[in-house]
Amino acid sequence: MASAAAANDGATAPAPPADAAAQQPTASPAAKKGADKPTQAALVLAAMRPPGAARAPLLVDVGANIADAAYHADRPDVLRRARRAGVAALVVTGCSLEGSRAAAALCDAYNGSAEARAGEYPLLRFTAGVHPHHAKDCVDGETIGALRALAAHPCCAAIGECGLDFCRDLSPRDAQERWFGLQVRLAIELGKPLFMHCRDAGERFAAVLNEAAAEAEAAAGGARAAGSGNGDSGGTPELPVPGVLHCFTGNAQELRECLDLGLHIGITGWVCDERPERGGAELAALLPTIPRDRLMIETDAPYLTPRTILPSKARPHRNEPALLPYVLETVAGALGEEQEAVARRTSAMAAAFFGIAPQDIGLVPETEGDGQLGGVGGGSE
Repeated sequence: MASAAAANDGATAPAPPADAAAQQPTASPAAKKGADKPTQAALVLAAMRPPGAARAPLLVDVGANIADAAYHADRPDVLRRARRAGVAALVVTGCSLEGSRAAAALCDAYNGSAEARAGEYPLLRFTAGVHPHHAKDCVDGETIGALRALAAHPCCAAIGECGLDFCRDLSPRDAQERWFGLQVRLAIELGKPLFMHCRDAGERFAAVLNEAAAEAEAAAGGARAAGSGNGDSGGTPELPVPGVLHCFTGNAQELRECLDLGLHIGITGWVCDERPERGGAELAALLPTIPRDRLMIETDAPYLTPRTILPSKARPHRNEPALLPYVLETVAGALGEEQEAVARRTSAMAAAFFGIAPQDIGLVPETEGDGQLGGVGGGSE
């Protein structure tokens, strides 16, 4: 059955016969108001057409919850819109065993499809992990083994989303720390990157990572001399695998601590939020302090729809990867750079981090061709 969103991506329903139309009951005012409300697809498509835009920079969305039930009705159209908006690759976030398996299944279903071969879908990769909210559901002797099996999938790009969340505390803190540590150790064992989450738990987050890193160094026989360390951390052990703290929303001190741990930083539509209590402006002010080779961008869809889509009535109610250019726009503005330059750098970094072959998504070195990333045409429907 075609979804409502698919119908609004260009298909037009046939008009009923004249005699049938005459027999239709008069719609109530409430029904007419609902019928006039723009659909999700219409809102996204309108947001994808900024005035004068001829092509979209090639982008990598490093964190989108595309396996979420919010996309069950129109997932193919969501992926088509993402590709049209310039998203060449996206990493599907796994937040539980069930969600990680669903993410793997999406990669299997879409990467090999005729539409993907025709360039209509982004390249999909996924993460395998258990979010701290679900730490209470982990089972000894089962969870880590299941994640290890998922990590063997050729499209598994990282272990996660794992970490700590002392803001909502949906799982006991001791369980969060234990299962975060076990997933960090699994990533180190397998040589996989880490895709991580931290809310109101910076000190313990760093402690778990430092402990796992120290164990790995000791096991390798390469313990460092006191005072070597990473950055200005004074002996902080370095993780033997790359890690990214996704959806960073912290302050300057928390950012420095993450950078001292050697982490990359994922920036979402949070940076587009103008409300003072949300801290979007403060986050934007921190972006120039992030090393250029540590910054990535993401949507965290279906959450955090960019509030720079104005007016508010034109803003889609559900976030999608197709709206990643709004994050790019705000990040580039905060850095004082051209969007194309930021897109080029963050996409190349994301591809290297997640093990995506540049040629698979149209990335070309600046020394080749015109020195630009491949783009997506901005033609009409």
